[in-house]
Amino acid sequence: MNMENRKRIRRINTKRITATVKKLFIEANTALGDDMVSALHCSLQKEESPIGKQVLEKIIQNADIACRTAMPICQDTGLAVLFVEMGQDVRIVGGDLRAAIEEGVRQAYEDGYLRKSLCDPLTRTNTGNNTPAVIHMDIVPGDQLRIIAMPKGGGSENCSAAKMLTPAAGIEGIKKFVLETVENAGANPCPPIIVGIGIGGSLEQACILAKKALLRLVGKTNPSDDRLAQMEKELYTRINELGIGPAGLGGKVTTLAVHAEMMPCHIASLPVAVNIQCHVARHQEETL
Repeated sequence: MNMENRKRIRRINTKRITATVKKLFIEANTALGDDMVSALHCSLQKEESPIGKQVLEKIIQNADIACRTAMPICQDTGLAVLFVEMGQDVRIVGGDLRAAIEEGVRQAYEDGYLRKSLCDPLTRTNTGNNTPAVIHMDIVPGDQLRIIAMPKGGGSENCSAAKMLTPAAGIEGIKKFVLETVENAGANPCPPIIVGIGIGGSLEQACILAKKALLRLVGKTNPSDDRLAQMEKELYTRINELGIGPAGLGGKVTTLAVHAEMMPCHIASLPVAVNIQCHVARHQEETL
């Protein structure tokens, strides 16, 4: 390695990564983002059902209490999902990156008194510390490390779906699948919900796109594709016309936002994934 390359390399210690991950998961579980709080207040103004209004008022009150007392917003403190963007000029020192992230998750759920929700799929034996985490890693230009922590609750995740449509299904087939998924979910994902849609790539990539779509500021339409932005607006209206309402008790507000992301796919395929998020849409991030 020549001197110029050595100067470009930036070292980040694993202890700092562990501390950051711990902080992010505790914060995400106790403080709802400003965009979500604003969206909930706006939905309260739109809702006409008296019961729906009461539900939304309680949701807002609960989020406020959680933030003020540093208590979890929901008893389901989630599966630990992370999106990590590592600059190609970063060198991790002091240990293994994945192990450092896992340790941060473990400490967050132990020291933050967060419910540990991970278990063996077959025996249902709890792992005891909410690890292993689901870590999506990307290598990007630069010398920084961006960490996004996303605790994902089981109820809304259970209502999500993926499907390999035929290319002939087109955008109308995509919209039909999204509407069917939300309607079938009904009250189960604790509405009002956010709907993340992933289109294209492969089966697994569509699911990742759908989850990443949930990280966008609530209600911000797709900034790079007018077709998707228009589809988001249409689906937002049509989902709210289903009348599922807050907590599934009926009303005008079933979804707070619809976010879609897309990438090219195989000529023989049209992968689509719908990742549903409940009203406790939690994520925090930090760049080191």
